[in-house]
Amino acid sequence: MSKRDEKLEQVLQNLKKIIPTIRYGSITLTIHDDEIVQIEKSKKIRLIK
Repeated sequence: MSKRDEKLEQVLQNLKKIIPTIRYGSITLTIHDDEIVQIEKSKKIRLIK
């Protein structure tokens, strides 16, 4: 497995852990030179109307 494939696998594993922790929100991937360099998680809280 190449270094690039290993990094992509690491990103996928991180996303698999993060996604179940967000009920409302977003995940942003930052890409530089065709590589994912950062993952940001933004969580929102919905207020009852």
